[in-house]
Amino acid sequence: MREITSVQSLLEALDEDNDGYTGAVWYRGQANIDWALLPGYVRLVNPPSEATLLKRFKQSAAMLIERHPGESFDWLFLMQHYGVPTRLLDWSESPLVGLYFAVEGYAAGQEADAALWLLRPSELNKHAHINNKDEEGYIPSFDDSELEAYSVHSLAQNKRVQLLPVATIATRNNARIQAQLGVFTIHHHENIPIEEIGNSSHVIKYKIPNHAKPTILKQLRILGFGRFQMFPELASVGQIIKEGV
Repeated sequence: MREITSVQSLLEALDEDNDGYTGAVWYRGQANIDWALLPGYVRLVNPPSEATLLKRFKQSAAMLIERHPGESFDWLFLMQHYGVPTRLLDWSESPLVGLYFAVEGYAAGQEADAALWLLRPSELNKHAHINNKDEEGYIPSFDDSELEAYSVHSLAQNKRVQLLPVATIATRNNARIQAQLGVFTIHHHENIPIEEIGNSSHVIKYKIPNHAKPTILKQLRILGFGRFQMFPELASVGQIIKEGV
């Protein structure tokens, strides 16, 4: 497993590992190297149904949002945005965004080695039999028919069907997703970690030693990858000012 100790070492690793590959590549940073690629809802023990979580969220959120989401996937994005466990995993088209999320917890005292995951989304989707022969590297969106079986309603109605996770794109309808160049994987009833699907050739895992995090954070800030750039919200302004006092 390669170690990433600086932005430069990341660029060198990506240059070598992506050499000759022309498809899309996504990235996800995780603060602990031992965490599997499983979304929050899947990691829960004996959780209520996702449909129940959605109903609870709608009940309390309806009066607080200006524009009501239409489809159930739009509600899932909103739930994910505000920390409710869902079947979604956040990824980014930018390796530096992924690197930021791997190391940003260092200032809060996280001491574990971190991980940066590289995903080839179209290769993952081939395991789920999603592959357009007329369009190399095809990746569906949440509006496409391939994703209908992954909706909250469909999962509630078809509990005996177990499908593999898929990679998908979504409309970037809020500032946070746009800033992070956000894309997603979504799980079905099959609770397998993404890195354990098939022969695992669709993912690469990089180790980020804890001792390297301060250097990487400093380099990312110089390059303009800080909290406000990732979360362009008033809460970020307040936190940044508080930390500087």
